[in-house]
Amino acid sequence: MPHDLTPAEQALRDAALEYHRAPTRGKIAVTPTKPLVNQRDLSLAYSPGVAYACTAIEHDPTLAAEYTSRGNLVGVITNGTAVLGLGDIGPLAGKPVMEGKGCLFKKFAGIDVFDIELAEKDPEKLIEIIAALEPTLGGINLEDIKAPECFQIERALRDRLQIPVFHDDQHGTAIISSAALLNALELVGKPIGEVKLVASGAGAAAIACLDLMVGLGVKTANITVIDSKGVIRVGRADVEAGKLDESKQRYCQHTEAKTLAEAIVGADVFLGCSAAGVLTPDMVGTMGRQPIILALANPEPEIRPELAKAARPDAIVATGRSDYPNQVNNVLCFPYIFRGALDCGATTINEAMKLACVREIAALAKAETSDEVAAAYAGQELKFGPDYIIPKPFDARLILRIAPAVAQAAAESGVATRPIADLDAYRDSLTHYVYQTGMVMRPVFATAKAAQAQRPVRVVYAEGEDERVLRAVQVVLDERLASPVLIGRPAVVSAQIERAGLRLQPGRDFELIDPEHDPRLADYARQYHREMARDGVSPAIAEAAVRRSKTLFSTLMLQRGEADAMLCGLVGRYDQHLEHVRRLIGPREGVRTLAAMNALLLDQHTLFIADTQINEQPTAEELADIALMAAQEMRRFGLPPKVAFVCHSTYGSSQRESARRMRAAHALFQQLAPDIESEGELQGDAALSEDIRASYLPGNGLNGSANLLLLPNIDAANVLFNVLKMTGGQGVTVGPMLLGAARPAHILTPSATMRRIVNMTALAVADVAAAKETGK
Repeated sequence: MPHDLTPAEQALRDAALEYHRAPTRGKIAVTPTKPLVNQRDLSLAYSPGVAYACTAIEHDPTLAAEYTSRGNLVGVITNGTAVLGLGDIGPLAGKPVMEGKGCLFKKFAGIDVFDIELAEKDPEKLIEIIAALEPTLGGINLEDIKAPECFQIERALRDRLQIPVFHDDQHGTAIISSAALLNALELVGKPIGEVKLVASGAGAAAIACLDLMVGLGVKTANITVIDSKGVIRVGRADVEAGKLDESKQRYCQHTEAKTLAEAIVGADVFLGCSAAGVLTPDMVGTMGRQPIILALANPEPEIRPELAKAARPDAIVATGRSDYPNQVNNVLCFPYIFRGALDCGATTINEAMKLACVREIAALAKAETSDEVAAAYAGQELKFGPDYIIPKPFDARLILRIAPAVAQAAAESGVATRPIADLDAYRDSLTHYVYQTGMVMRPVFATAKAAQAQRPVRVVYAEGEDERVLRAVQVVLDERLASPVLIGRPAVVSAQIERAGLRLQPGRDFELIDPEHDPRLADYARQYHREMARDGVSPAIAEAAVRRSKTLFSTLMLQRGEADAMLCGLVGRYDQHLEHVRRLIGPREGVRTLAAMNALLLDQHTLFIADTQINEQPTAEELADIALMAAQEMRRFGLPPKVAFVCHSTYGSSQRESARRMRAAHALFQQLAPDIESEGELQGDAALSEDIRASYLPGNGLNGSANLLLLPNIDAANVLFNVLKMTGGQGVTVGPMLLGAARPAHILTPSATMRRIVNMTALAVADVAAAKETGK
């Protein structure tokens, strides 16, 4: 049990434990992929039908990839001897980390995982145990095994097995840091074969980084390595005694330098895979011109970027942290290198495949930013330069570039058992992993954090007394997403905070406004009266309304610019809240109708559905407008919209009014946004299935599965959303997102969860950032 935790650490601990415990214990589960609802299903899935699959694989083992999950199954395997920064905590205590790695594989690249924790420290026995798993797995990701045993284990398994074996702690870090090095050297104009590199740390990650960098052209003679005993050099006691580990031996140098401070003088590159604070500003000051600093220790780097920049403003700095530019994050690599390796049936992950991954990551940082990526990271300059030498971890293009490049390298190097003949078609097929990911909120959160870091973004919560809001605000503050403003009675808010056991304090963590006693009440009442005087609202009624309605008070704050965004709707009818926003905020210039959109994070699809709340029977013109606004909002999530106008008819199979209206709406939308993929009118299955659409109309205007569905009326949209939410989405949704308002305002529903409030806060802040970026 940890001791001496700060309140913030205690709260994080409690939240993390609850996250792992409920509603289902752990983070992963095994789910059947085939129906099993009747006797015929049983006879196909098991006896006697399963025998046909067994005998087919017996005669041709490659068919295991066709008839079983093996071709998409990776084993994440550890013995728990080097878990994160926790050290040798054992395999059982390391299981949450392995489950987490499995989640990343699945969410980023659609790869299934068995996490396997082995109670064995003997390298030879581990090799035998893991090797015996080959018939089960399509690939092996070794995780959190300490050096030097990890080198021996990986090397032996790669020699013995005919499936990919990858030690992510080594090679993932090596791939990302090497991509950063290539781009940084290009910026400073230094040839890779001439740079002097100093490495602090000689563990698995450091040695793998150095080996890959040598493969890219860094000369071994120009590398100086410092381990816990100082510079690895001829004359050091353990070197002379022949006790230096083989992995370090090739970096042993003839040098007089004994310490990092001595070795770093004149160096072009610092590679840190060691400990916090070992590189001082004074040391940075002695490095060569435009030094490159890869300070990768986590959670605290060898030197903070601001300290390095203060010592050397010309430095280019990368760390492992997400709150600084140039994050070296293994998630940029490992899901996608395995995706490409599995899909081509690679027997190993070789140097050619790793180098292909390095080059694609480096190239993506220099590629023109797509509209979706730019919208997802609004307010951030995603332009190749000293603060952008590595792509963002949430760039949806990573899988589209890395997996095909890895598969191609595997084929060209002779290790692909199922070479991919049409790489363009394969690249297109990968897009469905982008759309089905449950990580759809990633870029929205990144944008919100960046916007809040630039200047405080004030989000007002109309239902500030609601416990869900207070719990959400705690997360918002911990994640640095926004500056909250809560509307509520102080006594009630304090009681709710105490009952929920939160760390929040009014005045310190958030602004608390009690409308009944706020000095602005009279001004707000006069303003509301001016707006509504011709609708029968007298001064007395105006004052009573502003005093009584927290949404009205919040809307007036937003209208007057005293808040940047607003969330409301947890209590009362949606239409009541909408009326305040419609009358006081109104639509953006050029917008004919407001609309609402919801997102569902399903296992196989991420679907956006509009209009779920506002327009009862929208016209074709309104539907086209709503589709355009919804597509623009979707780009906040880094997703290219694929629009389907859905009803009971496909391509003219009905002449009923709704079918004709959806057909006309699609035609109008094509005129408004010819660059956005769209189709209509379509039945729901045709919207999600390219094969079904092709059977009606080959070469139609939509590739793959639609991710934005427009419905002919509010009932259809709302019912579809709520049924899918309960049957397929485990209740994980984003929305309702109010489209078309002149200022960022979103109206939630009474069923909104704490998680949804957090998501909508991030989206509201992203909307603020986008409006600032575009000037609208």
